[in-house]
Amino acid sequence: MYDLHRLGWFGFQELCNSIAREVLGQTSMTFLESADGGRDGCFSGNWNNISGETYNGEFVIQCKFKTRQNENLKFADIHDEIGKAQKLVESDLCDIYILMTNAGISAPMAAKIQQALKDIGVKQVLIFGSSWINNQIRDNPNLRRLVPRVYGLGDLSEILDDRVYEQGKALLEYLKDELSKVVITSSFKNAANAIEKHNFVLLIGEAAAGKTTIASLLAMGSLDQWQAPTMKLETAEQVVHHWNPNNPMQFFWIDDAFGVTQYESTLSNRWNQAMPKIVAMLDKGAKIVMTSRDYIFNDAKKDLKKGAFPLLHESQVVIDVQKLTLTEKRQILYNHLKMGKQSLSYKKEIKPYLEYVANHKRFIPEMARRLSDPFFTKNLYLSEFYLDIFIQKQESFLIELISELDKDNRAALALIYMNNEKLKSPLELNEIENNAISKIGSSLSGCINALEVMKGNMVQNINIDDESLWKYKHPTIGDAFAKYIVDSPDMIEIYLHGSSVDQLLDHITCGDMSIKNAIIIPKKLFNLILEKLNSYKSTKKYKTEFLSEWGAKRNLFNFLARRCSVNFLKLFVQDNPEILIQVSKPSINLEYSPEVNLALRLHSIGLLPEENRKTFVSYISEYALSGENLYVLSDEDIKEIFQENEYNELLQRIKNELIPKISKLKEIWKSRYDRDEDASYHMSSLKENLEAIEYEFSEDASIVFEVNRELIEIEEWINDNTSEESSSEMENLSGETEEQEEIERSIFDDVDM
Repeated sequence: MYDLHRLGWFGFQELCNSIAREVLGQTSMTFLESADGGRDGCFSGNWNNISGETYNGEFVIQCKFKTRQNENLKFADIHDEIGKAQKLVESDLCDIYILMTNAGISAPMAAKIQQALKDIGVKQVLIFGSSWINNQIRDNPNLRRLVPRVYGLGDLSEILDDRVYEQGKALLEYLKDELSKVVITSSFKNAANAIEKHNFVLLIGEAAAGKTTIASLLAMGSLDQWQAPTMKLETAEQVVHHWNPNNPMQFFWIDDAFGVTQYESTLSNRWNQAMPKIVAMLDKGAKIVMTSRDYIFNDAKKDLKKGAFPLLHESQVVIDVQKLTLTEKRQILYNHLKMGKQSLSYKKEIKPYLEYVANHKRFIPEMARRLSDPFFTKNLYLSEFYLDIFIQKQESFLIELISELDKDNRAALALIYMNNEKLKSPLELNEIENNAISKIGSSLSGCINALEVMKGNMVQNINIDDESLWKYKHPTIGDAFAKYIVDSPDMIEIYLHGSSVDQLLDHITCGDMSIKNAIIIPKKLFNLILEKLNSYKSTKKYKTEFLSEWGAKRNLFNFLARRCSVNFLKLFVQDNPEILIQVSKPSINLEYSPEVNLALRLHSIGLLPEENRKTFVSYISEYALSGENLYVLSDEDIKEIFQENEYNELLQRIKNELIPKISKLKEIWKSRYDRDEDASYHMSSLKENLEAIEYEFSEDASIVFEVNRELIEIEEWINDNTSEESSSEMENLSGETEEQEEIERSIFDDVDM
């Protein structure tokens, strides 16, 4: 049995809509936005019920919602509806009357209602009560996937088989409460459609816009409908590593695919490299959902190769979760308040302002959650003025809230932050962590008690891979805590001492580098950062020793190139002069080479000696003349490191030595082709090289002609090596929807009942 009384009148109407479509088989229904005239929904024509019956004429659907659990329908509850139905019959608008209710209906009551309606001229009467509706939810996994809110209203162990239920247990433990409040938005519908048709979806949006909620619903639906176990991973390599070709029905969920709070180019590079295998996984039936903050994805798009994975650049799988309609915002706000922790008196007091909140231009789902929790509203005065401040200044409000917490609560939040939002439970602190919380004025017992106190509002306890972990309730709390640290020099030092180098490289900048949400380290702490970087020889992001050392070098070079001021770089080069030799010998993949970025940065600030600059130019030139990488022709930053005579000499050598043998390059690339690889992706680097030549020598007609002929032949080869199955049908699933008409009866009508 499901707690259908918790849906609210509008949510129950939406459920009835889905049941009529998915269970009864009617696909041309239009639900009305009000109860005017005794019709919550109607349609005209033939209805071929999936049970085999055929009805035709004018249909009327009426939904009767009861706010109390286990309540039976009384004849008085529909007395007014019979009068309205009679007027519809007289106007030839009601041949078949369908009544759906979350109340119980006895056989005598059903017969009485049917007779009353037939007495006024209704030809057919169909009545569906709570028992029937509960049975449909229990027996129809596709219905549950499309109306995932019901997962939070019942006992899932009665729906899912034992094996699947055990796989989903960890996911459900902390989702149960959130699922009961879910609103089916157009973004969710489009994301579900993309997963079903393409096996892939990317959810983008600002922090707290609902990306994780939609991903959770997709994971739960896949577990239920397809018995696809969910793996929550972090990188492209992990996805490929965990894929089992013998069990293709796997669901992979990657949050913050291109960086948590800032863009990490290394992650995009890894997705580019893994994409041929990812495409093969999707073709075999694996399902992948990725999330990313909007500003991070905008940066990532510049580095993601279109040829590697076209779906990533198509609107049908990039869902902007911020495009909520007014009706969806109202329902989100209603659900959180209806099933939140606020008292009835608070709900009555805030009820007149809920329409204002839903209409607010800065409204996001996370705001509804905070308004429904007394922890966040204890000092909030209810008026449009103060609600506007509460909504507009979301981050500053959280920072203020953190600053007002007692020392034990702040220390507990600091421990989660120092452990990269994965604080193991039960707590066992090392010396650095003990020193950190003692400086704040707390203790181990104080932090344990604080975590329990904040559980459910600021923090959550979840199980991942059989480990119990403390995490922030929402990523925005981590963002706010980072800002709080920035304004407290003592807290910054505690954070630096307690954090791994991998964590620091993702979150800090040495000096102000104008990177959004980064923690800016002041000059007086540069030596502490230098000490940590000098000991950084391997990263825990990889398992093998080789990759661990390679990854550490890559992370370090990217950090120095993009997140360090001139003053810090001077200090680092002085302490590590060997880095000048390393950066002057870049790897052949220039577009992704950390040596290139750091060499260019050092050259731009006068820290790259002439000898090293010449070595760098020599490597770049050799790569170009071999035809393997002509990135120098299209990258203005690399050109800057060349002297004018050096670049002109390189162009002349390309013209004399490379272009005469340009047709041989295609044969070299073809000889390296693996049949399991995407043909377009395989040739993408060669095409980029040829296009760079065409651009640089655009005034030489003979060279342009030769390059275009090669490009045409490459496209023909790609077509010959691309199977029809790999092409996808384009559909618009952008998440946009037309705004629905105003609802005459307020959604918030029964929020305080």
